[in-house]
Formats: sequence, structure tokens, C-alpha cells
Amino acid sequence: MSTHPAPATRALVPSSTASRQLARRARQLSWLSLALLSAEGIIGITAGIAASSIALIGFGLDSVIEGLASGIIIWRFTGARMFSQVAEERAQKLVAIQFFILAPYVAVESIRSLIGAEHPDVSYLGIGLAIASLVTMPILGVAKQRIARQLNSPALLGEGRQNMLCTYLAAALLVGLLGNALFGAWWLDPVVGLYIAGVALKEGLDAWRGEGCDCVAMPIAAAANACCDGPPPEEVCEPGHDRSLGNDD
Repeated sequence: MSTHPAPATRALVPSSTASRQLARRARQLSWLSLALLSAEGIIGITAGIAASSIALIGFGLDSVIEGLASGIIIWRFTGARMFSQVAEERAQKLVAIQFFILAPYVAVESIRSLIGAEHPDVSYLGIGLAIASLVTMPILGVAKQRIARQLNSPALLGEGRQNMLCTYLAAALLVGLLGNALFGAWWLDPVVGLYIAGVALKEGLDAWRGEGCDCVAMPIAAAANACCDGPPPEEVCEPGHDRSLGNDD
């Protein structure tokens, strides 16, 4: 009679030296994100008010929202919560909620800007802020998503995606600010903003469902070298498959 292994869960594995090191790196990256996003928020809102730029104000508020997500991840990977599946699921939902807050805000403000034909002033401080974000956010986003797959953490993966979304927003902001400054094309920013709102909604749904990290739970020391970034998926990342059990006839 054939027996089949029980379906793999998405819970984090028991503590180990490797998993603790990865969790510590996740916290460090999130602390760095929190500091950068706080600065982005203050500068963006201040510059936006000075230039009467909805895009800049929206970008600053977006940075504040993403900073909250970084705080959630710091909480997630601190103390006994480090290996708690309950904490993982709570953090996962909270990160998703940030996307759901961001998406309608960006969409509404973009539509208002288009309908009102609002022409913001030129903001060189805003242009510098957008360029700085384009440099820093992709680095943080890629690093967090790599660690998230090693820890099998949809919550951390969602925060990494938020950093990448911040990159897209910064690119849209830069296009809008430069287009307005050089060609008077004030409408560029709200048009791209609508696209970003759609991306945010999709990412929020993925984070809520825990999609994007399909690896099975396994000893993290092995996962750090194998899961998702290592051998082919059929060897280490196939849900419900445990090579140690073999095939029983």
C-alpha cells in the first residue's frame, strides 16, 4: 500500500544558527529602510507642500506607509516571534494592508490631478529625492526578497516588494518632475501614478495570500543554500515532497 507524506506547511522551521543570522539580517535591513523612508517622508511632504506638488506629497506619504511596514517586520523578527507562524501570518496581513492603503490613495490623487489639470512648481529637491530613492530602494528590495525566500517568509517578501514599488513610484515621480520642469508635461506623473496604483493592488493581494515564496519548510541551514536560489525546484522546493521519505510501495 502506498503512503504519502503530509502536505508541507509554510511555518518557519525551528531555530538554528543560520536562521537566527538571517532573521538578524532581516531586522537590520528593515531598520535601515525605516531610517531612509522616514527621511524620504519628511523631505517629500515638505518639498511637495512648497511646490504644491500632489505627486511629491503622495510620494512622501507613501514613504511613511512603507516605513510602517518596516516596523512590522522588525516586530516580526524580534524575540520569540522569530520562529512563530502566528506572528508570520499577522505580519503578512499587516504588510498587505499597507498596499491596500497605498493603492487607492495613489489612484485617487492621480485622478484628481488629471481632472484638475494641476500644474506643480519645479522642485529640484524633489528631483534629487527621486534619484536617491531610485538608487537605494532596489538594493534593499532585492536583499529582503532574497532573505525572505531563505526564511520562507511571505511577510518579509511583501516588504521587499514594497521597496521595489517605492522604486517604481520614484521613477514615476522623476518622470513627472522632469517632464514638468523641461517640457511642461504636468500630466505624466498622474498617468504613471494610475499604473503604480494597479501594481500596488496586485502586490497587496499576493502578500495577503502569501504568494511568491513557494518553498517548503525545511531546516533553515539547508534552506539558506538550497531553497529557491539553489538546485532545481523539483529537488528542494516542491510542496508536499520530502526526499528523505522516499517512495513506499
